[in-house]
Amino acid sequence: MRNAQQLKADLSAGRWDAAFASLYGCAGRSAADCRARYARLVEGYTAAFGDEKRDYAFYSAPGRTELGGNHTDHQHGRVLAASVDLDVIALAAPNGTDTVRVLSEGFEMDVVDLARLEPVPEETGHSASLIRGVCAAFAKKGWPLRGFDAYTTSAVLKGSGLSSSAAFEVLIGNIANHLFAGSAESPVTIAQIGQYAENVFFDKPSGLLDQMASSVGGVVAMDFADPAAPLVRPLTLDLAGQGYALCIVDTGADHADLTDEYAAIPAEMKAVAAACGGQVLRDVPKETFFQNLPALRRSLGDRALLRAFHFYADDERAALQANALENGEFDRFLQLVNESGVSSFTLLQNVFCRSKPAEEQPVALALALAGTLLEGRGVCRVHGGGFAGTIQAYVPLDFVGQFKAGMEALLGEGMCHVVSIRPVGGVHLAEDG
Repeated sequence: MRNAQQLKADLSAGRWDAAFASLYGCAGRSAADCRARYARLVEGYTAAFGDEKRDYAFYSAPGRTELGGNHTDHQHGRVLAASVDLDVIALAAPNGTDTVRVLSEGFEMDVVDLARLEPVPEETGHSASLIRGVCAAFAKKGWPLRGFDAYTTSAVLKGSGLSSSAAFEVLIGNIANHLFAGSAESPVTIAQIGQYAENVFFDKPSGLLDQMASSVGGVVAMDFADPAAPLVRPLTLDLAGQGYALCIVDTGADHADLTDEYAAIPAEMKAVAAACGGQVLRDVPKETFFQNLPALRRSLGDRALLRAFHFYADDERAALQANALENGEFDRFLQLVNESGVSSFTLLQNVFCRSKPAEEQPVALALALAGTLLEGRGVCRVHGGGFAGTIQAYVPLDFVGQFKAGMEALLGEGMCHVVSIRPVGGVHLAEDG
């Protein structure tokens, strides 16, 4: 065991540089920058929890970007996603009690009593519910959970469209896995635990895409036909080698009170499935859906059917995108990205909100500007959940500066993030790599 000051000395001596290279090397970050960031993490932990000798460990979980399959995961469909170089990190250590204390930079401390591992109504929608849910899942698996202290800081900004909540769930899952399960649980299981915490304790009906992309890492094609045993297929994508950069553009819109907008998509898709004899649309052959269109329209209306049309097309498209990457057909991949964006806008309809004034259409405006700036040299699409979030753009490397300047002239400085694909998912960092 060592105290926090000894840990900082080890950072300065370069004993973590190999671990940093494995996580951030693709982003070109210097070892000095990484040492400084993690040293600040140690300082935050010390200020919150003291400097006594403990079994300290660093953890990291990346944000994610959806590359294909918009709102297909919750219907047990296929998706394509990647982890990115922006992550949430933690320093954690056992505290010898039955209480978990997590302080995230800029927020109030979350305190979770391990004697109470059921949903707590007043925690719904707050980070404490995610911590409690993750711990509950590990306890159900029979792991001997005890209390720990953790200090976290995040480069995955809330509302950035890179799924800060999933990264946080995966981070807590990796802490529990390392401290109490001997790292026995797989990245897939950690992702499923994160989804459980979000669905049951946080009370958000999300699919499994976000957690899987953060936990597994790299570029992955995922098939959720059996959510208990999803098929995961690693792929490679060298964007720089293709002459492109990936930009995530934050539209700056207000995310408040959008739960109903998000929840309506899986609810309407499941209503279509139920009317056709299934639980989710993946259960229902496309031909059965087409044969029942007149009756479905009478009972469910037009929007539910349009969203089902999107599912069938984007589910197939995600598989085609994966095949295009595997076959080195990058132009075909970009064509499919563009088609997915058009389908999300016109059929899925997650670009603007009925609950907001009609004058407010920030995602649509950002897409219009991005398309105009690119002039056919790249592609853009709505990213992730949609409605008031972010857009994604594949931008030629020689145009990134102009594209970023053009988008930020409208949306504000710092709203266009140039991200790199990270080769690994959620991890416990080991010294010397």
